[in-house]
Amino acid sequence: MSVLKISESDSHVLWVEVNRPAARNAINFAVMDELEELLDRVEKDEEIRVFIFSGAGQRYFASGGDLKEFQGLKTEEDAIAMSERMGKILKRIEKLKCWTIACINGDAYGGGCELMLAFDFRIAVKHARFGFTQGKFYLPPGWGGLTRLVERVGRSTALLWLGKQALVDAETGFANGLIDQLQVSASIKNYIRDTAKALSVNDRRLIAILKKGAHNAVKKGHYSSIDLERKAFAELWADEEHHDRVDKFLKKGKDSGRKAPAM
Repeated sequence: MSVLKISESDSHVLWVEVNRPAARNAINFAVMDELEELLDRVEKDEEIRVFIFSGAGQRYFASGGDLKEFQGLKTEEDAIAMSERMGKILKRIEKLKCWTIACINGDAYGGGCELMLAFDFRIAVKHARFGFTQGKFYLPPGWGGLTRLVERVGRSTALLWLGKQALVDAETGFANGLIDQLQVSASIKNYIRDTAKALSVNDRRLIAILKKGAHNAVKKGHYSSIDLERKAFAELWADEEHHDRVDKFLKKGKDSGRKAPAM
């Protein structure tokens, strides 16, 4: 049986669930295998504009790496190989030229928190809890989670949570920027479907430009980022799609008798 459950609400939205409820949706090598295959598809399919990731059921988003399976990894070389493999998967998610949403349907622990941090948007149910529990096993994060956590919540908060092996509730996570929005369990899937529909209006070319621009704003200098932003703006201004949309909008305004707004 597949460890990933795939559903598509339309040609532009792909929804994937880790389907290992008996293992609390833990990430094992089978999940890595199927994620790698899935990402091959998502990277190539220009029609996919929103990629949503969740866990089966309502209790767990992902409980981290599968300790029962990974306990056979004993050496530093074993650890590096596993870490690099999952790290590459998260990097591929981060670099997708489509929108990515983590639908956090329940608790996330350890590597589950690292996984959700690779997505553009994190929307969680109000009963979700976030366990920064790597320290219980005498470990720091291994999949890039320390860096991404510092980027989201700041150095001090990240170190406090990891140092205490904290179990953070959804309200605290939201207040600190760990997650972007909270929803009740009964409405989260419909809310995310509506969000995905709104996000899928434009093609992957514009999505990729927006994501790259946001990356530049964080990683590059202020004016360098603005210069790159301007270049991308001018590139799409000259595109026929822009002119076609403006023409249609102005024609619609003329037909209705309303004045066209400024940009």
